[in-house]
Amino acid sequence: MTSPPPKIRMTTPTRLVLDLLLATDPDDPPWGYRITEETGLGPGTVYPILERLEQAGWITGAWEDGIPEGRPRRRFYSLSGTGRVEYAAARASRRKGWVPTLGHITRRSN
Repeated sequence: MTSPPPKIRMTTPTRLVLDLLLATDPDDPPWGYRITEETGLGPGTVYPILERLEQAGWITGAWEDGIPEGRPRRRFYSLSGTGRVEYAAARASRRKGWVPTLGHITRRSN
């Protein structure tokens, strides 16, 4: 029996990774190290996030073809259709709960 995909916690590091993937040209997908460089996050943060997002179906990962000389193979990542929909919904629900007030952000009361 397979386990359900992991629930994605929308932490700041997760949002940084998703924002980068959302803004990336599909013809030039980022790989793990590039994601760490562009987000400013360490590999101990980025790689577990990528693994969870891939297991949840939010992103797809594909190894580069061939064996490059002088460096390890890269795994390229891109946001899936499911990931785009889920991330848009997460961003919308986050915006619903918070409202700007006089330069501050306060929780909307129900």
